[in-house]
Amino acid sequence: MSDRLKSFALAGAILALAGGAVADDGPPRITLQPDLSGRLADAEGRSAYGLFLAGRSAVGAGETALAADYFGQVADIADGEARVRQQAFTAALLTGDVAQAAATAPTGDELPPVLIEAGRLATVVHAFAEGRARDAHRQLQAAPIAEPHARAARFIAPWIAAAAGDWDTALAPVEAGSDARTAVFARFQRAQLLEARGRRSEADAAYAELVAASPDIALFRSAYGAFLERTRRRDAALAVYQAEGRPQGRVEEGIERLSRNGRPPALPGLRERAGAALTAAATAAIGDRAYEFAIAYLHMSLALNDDEGARLLLGQTLTEAGMSLPARLVYAEVSPDQPEFYAQARMAIAYNLEAAGEADAAVAEARRALAATPDAAATHYGLAGLLMQTEQFDAALELLNGPVLNTANQGPDVRFLRGAAYESVGRGPEAEAELWAALQAAPNDPNILNYLGYLWVDRGGRVEEGAEMIARAFAAAPDNGNIQDSLGWAQYRQGQYEAAVQTLEGAVAKEPANAEIVGHLADAYWQVGRRREAGFLWSRVLTLDADEDQRAAAEAKLEVGLDAYEARIEAAGGGAPVQTAGMDR
Repeated sequence: MSDRLKSFALAGAILALAGGAVADDGPPRITLQPDLSGRLADAEGRSAYGLFLAGRSAVGAGETALAADYFGQVADIADGEARVRQQAFTAALLTGDVAQAAATAPTGDELPPVLIEAGRLATVVHAFAEGRARDAHRQLQAAPIAEPHARAARFIAPWIAAAAGDWDTALAPVEAGSDARTAVFARFQRAQLLEARGRRSEADAAYAELVAASPDIALFRSAYGAFLERTRRRDAALAVYQAEGRPQGRVEEGIERLSRNGRPPALPGLRERAGAALTAAATAAIGDRAYEFAIAYLHMSLALNDDEGARLLLGQTLTEAGMSLPARLVYAEVSPDQPEFYAQARMAIAYNLEAAGEADAAVAEARRALAATPDAAATHYGLAGLLMQTEQFDAALELLNGPVLNTANQGPDVRFLRGAAYESVGRGPEAEAELWAALQAAPNDPNILNYLGYLWVDRGGRVEEGAEMIARAFAAAPDNGNIQDSLGWAQYRQGQYEAAVQTLEGAVAKEPANAEIVGHLADAYWQVGRRREAGFLWSRVLTLDADEDQRAAAEAKLEVGLDAYEARIEAAGGGAPVQTAGMDR
């Protein structure tokens, strides 16, 4: 796909597929309301500019009939040049074209602040990105950017002031009226600015104060440690890195760097720091669930500093906002030159593809991630899970039993997945041993309780004990349809058919397309004399994504009924029919 076509596809997907809603009988409709423009979609969920971009994308992809439909809808709902200009600004901002967003920044007293202030922020960031720091600083000094984008502007303003040579403004004391989250980050930025200005003793005191007040914030510890490294105080840096909890991320990198006498990290430039400030603003917006603000800020951050961490966060934010295709395109841009970020991005693409039903493509992406980081436990575990989903159980076990995951301090999640893999290949005793070990390490985990409990109930050996475990799991996760199914099946296996019907009806309401759950309810209906409803549900199993065993059982029960089916199984020496616990248990 060309860069231009990719841009159209991204814009079209964001504006016309936001939230992932696609009509069954025609082109996608917009569902994202509201966003930076205040009202992206009309009452029917359609946007003129979004449909225009989607139409352009369809043309590029050769889908001429679909493109004609899109353009026809544009003609129906377009409401003037000014309106389309607003849509152009929003599309540019959400797809990362900061220059275009600045060029189309809307004006007018009748427009909402959310749109006007976003345009002003984009204009300031674009000027700074082009090297016009003084111009950007003048704009901010003339009229500070107001809510709802004031926090992002406050985060970036000191760096613009420093780049413009106005160090008095850049190093001004933090305003007392700021909210706690904004104030603490502003103090952190002031420590960084003091270091950038060469005022080392003041920077040291400012960093130390932050770390003393919030020792659990790794960002502060990593920055202070790096400062100490740059000022040749390696022992003090190591003490800061090791001060609190298990080291991870840049704190762990600092410890590793000191252990090999590596060079201190370079002092970041002003634009790089400004980009990080916008990433921090995006992180705060994510915490407020303002995903569209976060997406805009992250694109602005990348316009200032091409940082793979920010790009990865952008992909994660798009995914959280329900924009799977745009997220996949962003993840694909993460460079293999930084293997850890690249592996995370490829794994994210893999999960995205798996959720879209493209399991084989998902495994291929996960293998790319593993090739980039062959010693990363998270990548081994993620690939093993995807191999389980594609029923490549032996390949999954090879990873789970390999030296990266099968360690003395392996977590219960690894043991749980290994137990599920053993159960899937018929190695029951080993499966139970691993699941039991996982449960000892995490005795209140509802997924482990449910899986092992269901295994015991379904096999008939430890029904009461398994039922008790499932009841505990359901108490911990009452909204989980699979766990509710397990509870209903435990009641069924104990002969509590009326209770099983009630429980399983609730499970089907939560998971109506789950063939196993529907089949369980059909069996329960049969046992309480509701034979016609049982037959209807067995027939429904055949319309769902059932596996071969589930289909065969449903067909046989439709032919001879449940009683004769179970008698046939018992006569064949199989005892009561055993159903797999399944990875969705």
